[in-house]
Amino acid sequence: MFGQTTVGGAANSPSGSRMFRYEVVGLRQNQETDRNNYDIRRSGSVFITVPYNRMNEEMQRILRMGGKIVNIEPLSSED
Repeated sequence: MFGQTTVGGAANSPSGSRMFRYEVVGLRQNQETDRNNYDIRRSGSVFITVPYNRMNEEMQRILRMGGKIVNIEPLSSED
């Protein structure tokens, strides 16, 4: 769960290479999360890493799964 990544093909653009980590609580197992290859715990935090260009899409997906985003932090590039 920690470091879970949803990376698209836009990593070659400046905004696409910026990554953010969401800290999410309250996820519940439902029809959408049943497609995942891991169980969702209702308690505790889940960390999801997403590129800048997919932030809105990922926020909507988290809300559909019953989660609440409690923290968003940018990840620094390790150059």
